[in-house]
Amino acid sequence: MESFHAFITWLNGYLWGPPMLALLFGTHLFLTYRLRFLQRHIGTAIRLSFSRDREGDGDVSQFGALATALAATIGTGNIVGVATAVALGGPGAVLWMWLTGVFGIATKYSEALLAVKYRVKTSDGSMLGGPMYALAKGLNMNWLAVLFCLFTALAAFGIGNMVQANSISSLAKETLNIPPVASGLVMAAVTALVILGGISSIARACTLLVPFMAVFYILGCIIILVINASYLGQTVSLIFSHAFSANAAGGGFAGATVMMAARFGIARGLFSNESGLGSAPIVAAAAQTRNPVRQALVSATGTFWDTVVICALTGLVVVSSIVRMPTGMEGLNGASLTKAAFAHIPVIGPIVLTGGLLTFVFSTILGWSYYGERAVEYLFGKGGIRPYRYLWVFAVFFGSVATVPMVWDLADAMNALMAIPNLISLFLLNGVIVAETRKYLWENRLDDYAPEVVTEVEEPEGLLPAELDPVPEPVRDELDEFRIGK
Repeated sequence: MESFHAFITWLNGYLWGPPMLALLFGTHLFLTYRLRFLQRHIGTAIRLSFSRDREGDGDVSQFGALATALAATIGTGNIVGVATAVALGGPGAVLWMWLTGVFGIATKYSEALLAVKYRVKTSDGSMLGGPMYALAKGLNMNWLAVLFCLFTALAAFGIGNMVQANSISSLAKETLNIPPVASGLVMAAVTALVILGGISSIARACTLLVPFMAVFYILGCIIILVINASYLGQTVSLIFSHAFSANAAGGGFAGATVMMAARFGIARGLFSNESGLGSAPIVAAAAQTRNPVRQALVSATGTFWDTVVICALTGLVVVSSIVRMPTGMEGLNGASLTKAAFAHIPVIGPIVLTGGLLTFVFSTILGWSYYGERAVEYLFGKGGIRPYRYLWVFAVFFGSVATVPMVWDLADAMNALMAIPNLISLFLLNGVIVAETRKYLWENRLDDYAPEVVTEVEEPEGLLPAELDPVPEPVRDELDEFRIGK
């Protein structure tokens, strides 16, 4: 087991090295260019996210799909991950993280667009979609779709389940002296009540939980920033100056180069918003929407709220708290730095931190359960769903009472391997993304119903055999016309 862990650690370091970070950030820049800086439409996207498209096909509302995606995306990375980036890359990492979120909006939009365009309707009326269907239907690369689902299913049990449950049980033990067995049983029971009802139940829970937890955390951060108001000017100056110049150790910060600030800021930003990993488009495919662009815009707001807003606020809180009281902050990293920064604000700080972590982490368990479920369904058909849900509930309890350091490393590796097939589909189908955007957004036809009819298919036994490929020849010819190079 130790040898296997050592191998996973080595693999993880290689997968999440500079090449992967450059590939993901490069994808953000490439799609931003191809889509004519889509970020300028964020106002329209936010407006659409609060409207209900009753005319479109789908299993949940547009906001329900967004809430579920945000539930899975907003997690410990928004709090602990930001502090880690500041500790390792200096205050300049906050700006790089923010820029990753700004440019990642285009990638999240593109993923969701392909998910809705290539989704299918099963015989029971439910919608299935995601990178696996874009790969199978749009590129006839079913083998790569299978690999994506395999990596997703494995990553879900790690990053989306056991490590999250362990975070909650550890926090409950530390702050409230609740035994991990007790907190694990409660979490498993609540999780079962939600996920056994399927996507509708998950979306309802997330629709209630996500706005509450986001507003609670944002308001808490704003209160802390008001308390630190006299230090905000210096904080912003440090963030911008250290993003583009090396800084020596001092004032509560470790020394860092420009490369370190960019590396850790970009890495933590990518981990936080998941743009390019291919997870969020799985639930976007279930949304009630009349055309792919509407839901793509709604999904893009997920990266905006996650990184451009919440991560930026966390970064400002951490950096301003260090500037305000640097004594005792040297050498701290990750959770310890986060706790120390928030603890500087009596009463409000610890409440915001504890409440944010509890709600963010539990919502991640709910959101990722759906991602893993759809991956398992693609691989094994509907017969794999119920056993998977029971296994998911058990894993919540197991993660609460177990020590899971290797699970973190394994999940990180699986996340990187998820991203590779998804990025391939984004690059090879970028012409389709541009064509759909031109058709509905640039020509101001967002209220038009998509002419493509979602093809109903019998539920596959597993691995979505090629004979179920529902793309008719005329449509396939049209898709070929818009592929890269045209």
